[in-house]
Amino acid sequence: MVEKKVVLVDKSGNQIGLMPKLEAHQKGILHRAFSIFLFNSKNQILLQKRSLIKYHSAGLWTNTCCSHPIDGEDIIDAGKRRLYEEMGIKTELKKEFEFTYKEVLGNEFTEHEFDHVLIGNFNGNPIINKDEVEDWKWMSLEEIEKDINENQEDYTVWFVIAFDYFYKNFKK
Repeated sequence: MVEKKVVLVDKSGNQIGLMPKLEAHQKGILHRAFSIFLFNSKNQILLQKRSLIKYHSAGLWTNTCCSHPIDGEDIIDAGKRRLYEEMGIKTELKKEFEFTYKEVLGNEFTEHEFDHVLIGNFNGNPIINKDEVEDWKWMSLEEIEKDINENQEDYTVWFVIAFDYFYKNFKK
């Protein structure tokens, strides 16, 4: 099996190399990522609970889908590919904003990502890949904000950061 590599980037998001995904997370090296937020017609966000077999952030709630593009892959195309692989969903996506964060996760892993936030619309139920996703649910922005304030430890670090920015800047 070929080890998956992530795209290493500088602080402006420009590619500077490649590194095995596991090594990048062990060393905390800045790399390109994306986080997808899908909204339904009720303005709810589709959340996923990460699979219990994930090597970090297992069993935590997060945005609809998140991953890393492969070398040379457009960020929107990468988002569509992983959204279908994880959630069985095909929909249009657009880039909303980007941010950089660095967080020590425990188990000697550090997330250091230049994260592109992609949004799209979807009404229905996902067909989840159980290797990637444990569970899913739809929640309103207000419900998510309240639950994060009360139970932040139940959510991935990147989702808390992205949701806070999104909620403050894009709430309708």
